[in-house]
Amino acid sequence: MGFELLGLSEPTLKAVADAGYTEPTPIQAQAAPQVLMGRDVLGIAQTGTGKTASFTLPMIDILAEGRARARMPRSLILEPTRELAAQVAESFEKYGKNHKLSMALLIGGVNFADQEKALDRGADVLIATPGRLLDHFERGKLLLNGIDILVIDEADRMLDMGFIPDVEKICERITKRHQTLFFSATMPPAIQRLTDKFLDDPKKIEVARPATTATTITQMKIEVGPREKRRALRQLLRTQEVKNGIIFCNRKRDVKEVFASLGRHEFSVGQLHGDMEQRERMETLRQFKENEIQLLVASDVAARGLDVPDVSHVFNFDVPGHPDDYVHRIGRTGRAGREGTAYTIATKSKIDVRLLEAIEKLTKAKLPMDENFALEKESRPIRPSDRRRDDRKDSYRDSRRPNANTAKAADDMPHEPFVGMGPHTPAFLLRNTEKKAD
Repeated sequence: MGFELLGLSEPTLKAVADAGYTEPTPIQAQAAPQVLMGRDVLGIAQTGTGKTASFTLPMIDILAEGRARARMPRSLILEPTRELAAQVAESFEKYGKNHKLSMALLIGGVNFADQEKALDRGADVLIATPGRLLDHFERGKLLLNGIDILVIDEADRMLDMGFIPDVEKICERITKRHQTLFFSATMPPAIQRLTDKFLDDPKKIEVARPATTATTITQMKIEVGPREKRRALRQLLRTQEVKNGIIFCNRKRDVKEVFASLGRHEFSVGQLHGDMEQRERMETLRQFKENEIQLLVASDVAARGLDVPDVSHVFNFDVPGHPDDYVHRIGRTGRAGREGTAYTIATKSKIDVRLLEAIEKLTKAKLPMDENFALEKESRPIRPSDRRRDDRKDSYRDSRRPNANTAKAADDMPHEPFVGMGPHTPAFLLRNTEKKAD
């Protein structure tokens, strides 16, 4: 089945062909025609299934007719993270290049004034994170009564990050009758309640069982001591055929430490976490996508929707705290039918054992141990700071070590008994301090 059977326009089909795609994924084949018909859609699909194009492609054709007014966007796409929002914006630019659609991106870390100018020009497509959108709305810089299409993407991630109350506020402020497209990888009760409240007789599309992992991903685990995890990671990076890889940590602090450690061992590596400025994060993503760096150490801010089509490996430096996060992390590899490899580095601690059991229960699959892995000793790299420190130590040792000349000079010196602090007593201590008589 080709894209031409989905009912898309010729300009959109040409943009898809230019991007190198010939056949739609299952979620695209099922969702796009329903969106074009104007129906509400409830899509349950794991990451890496081509979900973004399933709503961007038909939206481009629907929005091709009409004109946006200042501060009144015609469509709204809500994303949980800045990175996802930026990637959806890239999709609209790629697939909508043959249409004259205006777009605005409202995310944190970017100047308010620049975003307000984009809103003032009018936006056919508004892509936003919930918090920043409400900031603009409450400032009176944005009106939501012109929305024809609302997309809520990665709804379960919104739930994990505490954004559901903000999403509900936004939905309640869209008073105009509109089409709603709702996508989530899983359907916990809170998300089900949200769909029941805001979707009108939706077409339910489920292309994979929730929380399943792609069959194209080879999954393995290894067990090491808590203090051996970094060494184990380096050994995996050296022994596996890693074209490029993402290394996930549970905490931002660990991201920074693993990044610094790999840098000291001369790996090509970048980092991605919530403490970074938006400009830095986007630049790091660009470098990783364009293969300027081979490895990316990241927190779960990058676990969902990171659109790098050909990631060969994913490494869980920490066992994920939530089993759903495991599915989304390893979903960064093995995308679009390609093969991928995912390693999880675990310890024998009760916490890791319990987390692994939760992952296996959710995915209904045993995570196999890599029986061929045996931790080896490695030579410690010589860093510039080490060289400087060693040079200082050598210099000190040399200054204390007697040689022939200094030994002879010492023998020639008269051996006088030392008194008090010896001959190196500071001069000011030897001054006469008695007061003279008046």
